[in-house]
Amino acid sequence: MSGKDYVEKDYYKVLGVPKDANATEIKKTYRKLAREFHPDANKGDSKAEERFKDISEAYDVLSDEKRRKEYDEARSLFANGGYRAGGPGGNGSYSFDFGDLFSGSQGAGGSGGIGDVFGGLFNRGGRQAQPRRGSDVETEVTLSFEEAVDGATVPLRMTSQAPCRLCNGTGAKSGTTPRVCPTCVGSGTVSRGQGAFALSEPCRDCRGRGMIVDDPCTDCHGSGRASSARTMQVRIPAGVQDAQRIRLKGKGAQGERGGQPGDLYVSVHVDQHPVFGRKGDNLTVTVPVTFPEAALGGTIEVPTLNGPSVKLKLPPGSANGLTLRARGKGATRKDGTRGDLLVTVEVVVPQTVTGDALTALEQYREATASDDPRAALFRAAEGA
Repeated sequence: MSGKDYVEKDYYKVLGVPKDANATEIKKTYRKLAREFHPDANKGDSKAEERFKDISEAYDVLSDEKRRKEYDEARSLFANGGYRAGGPGGNGSYSFDFGDLFSGSQGAGGSGGIGDVFGGLFNRGGRQAQPRRGSDVETEVTLSFEEAVDGATVPLRMTSQAPCRLCNGTGAKSGTTPRVCPTCVGSGTVSRGQGAFALSEPCRDCRGRGMIVDDPCTDCHGSGRASSARTMQVRIPAGVQDAQRIRLKGKGAQGERGGQPGDLYVSVHVDQHPVFGRKGDNLTVTVPVTFPEAALGGTIEVPTLNGPSVKLKLPPGSANGLTLRARGKGATRKDGTRGDLLVTVEVVVPQTVTGDALTALEQYREATASDDPRAALFRAAEGA
């Protein structure tokens, strides 16, 4: 594959989104495809695994505003005839710093730049195969309502690519060793003249590894990589919400040739609670009150999620649906403070009334007969 082929790899087509898709559309499409083609959901399906890698690679570029812009510019440049030396105004040609475009942006290790995605498209003359960042890993976790509010440490079982354990990543059968590729002399890339600069591509003889395996490992078949299942304890922060996606840097698949590991993305699902609900950082609860309590007011006791109950003052004449607030009894925020508990009042009307209660209600109805609460409604209707 040539360097031009790398740049012309259509990541928009890989994700199935238009070129003018916004960040939300790209993220939504990626999540859907990642769930569909995740290795855990397609065990033993090599095509699904390759598709998952392509999807992750495309999202890695298109989800980053800067990388996406550089990628679009590079594709446009090649589509318009490639690079031509010179400066602005000189025979319609422009100079373009491909070194900045394809180099890493996170310092030592060379990871994090768009060059990691394109696999080292432009070689600067080095004779050693470049480190390669590990792929990102996507997984899901289901939390109880309480765990989501207060945070929890949960075990996650993940499957990702890692150095083969049988051959220690060499790709060679036990007792043998790979030999340096004579074509690329161990660099993993070969250079070709292309106008004003040298364009490099992965060596076809060694497939970019820099080494040739004559007697391949029986487990990884010479690739040096194999699927690895592992279980790790992951801390989910307090206050996480349903459908939230958490990034854990460096917890993804291991890199190659000393490259940085990928990232772990955890999609969180939160179970519902039989009593409490949630609105952002606030928790919600509905509390029934009697008719006398609503009419006369008083103090009501309200349960909290993880702690003793609280007492709130109910004002006289409280209407059904009134919301009271218990401060600091909600979900934990990022800064360690807590939201509030929003208490909705539900006036309970008795199904049957007898005895002294019935007599009292009849007297109340007679005493308030002139204060018809529907009178204003009829007046407004007649005047409309």
